[in-house]
Amino acid sequence: MPSATPARMPTIVCCGEGMLELTRGADGAWLLGTGGDTLNIATHLARAGHHAAYLTALGTDPFSDDLLARWKAEGIDPALVLRDPARLPGLYAINTDAVGERSFAYWREASAARGMFALPDSAVAVTQAAQCDLLVFSLISLAILPDAGRMALLALARAVRANGGRVAFDGNYRARLWPDTATAQQWRDRAIAAADIGLPTLEDEQALGNCDAEAITAHWRQLGCDEVVLKLGAAGCLLPDGTPCPPPQVLQPVDTSGAGDAFDAGYLGARVGGADPAEAALTGHALAGWVVMRPGAIPAR
Repeated sequence: MPSATPARMPTIVCCGEGMLELTRGADGAWLLGTGGDTLNIATHLARAGHHAAYLTALGTDPFSDDLLARWKAEGIDPALVLRDPARLPGLYAINTDAVGERSFAYWREASAARGMFALPDSAVAVTQAAQCDLLVFSLISLAILPDAGRMALLALARAVRANGGRVAFDGNYRARLWPDTATAQQWRDRAIAAADIGLPTLEDEQALGNCDAEAITAHWRQLGCDEVVLKLGAAGCLLPDGTPCPPPQVLQPVDTSGAGDAFDAGYLGARVGGADPAEAALTGHALAGWVVMRPGAIPAR
């Protein structure tokens, strides 16, 4: 009797910018690592055993080579990482205060990821990415791109849905990456309309003009995003049906860098695995709780 064909592992493609990350060690010296919101999500998903690929661009310099080697070592599929010989990777540094809240300094204006959709190999990469089961991107993914790149990313999202896949969008807002709030709102809303799963954060939405949790969820749903999970920071989240889902325990964070990204990875990985939203949110809280008790956006295993 022939053996059953093994089920294909779902492919998750995260799109954005993976950067060099500077964090302070226990002795005060700066340590060089890697981070970036969608890269953090891809890393956690790969660590959990998912087939996670990263759509981005790096340079051809030694720092880019090191980043790519680190991503491969984490289990991220490198097939969609493009290379630009004329550019370098972006860089950011994290400072944390006494209660673990972080602030960032960026050097990313000419990073390779900004031109990913204009590179000669981008068409092939986009065609491959369009076949994924889940595409994940953020408002930061859009912020770093020129308008043509933003349109290309949203077109990719629509192609994934047309092919039967799903799209998750995190409204991760960094004001310094946008010329003004209105432009950020415009692209956020276009992305919401191209997504199935929405992962807004209350603080970000308030900065963009939506102050009420119920109004935020309603806005995202009205634009066509059916499954909206509103992240509330230390208070947990609101599930798609509006039910509060607090974290299982109160923590005193060491470093909140990457907490929202970890929640996204836990939630999305659980949903891909068949969990309902409540179970998936608890998985997200658990992973975020592990991250905030350690320095850096992607702590060592």
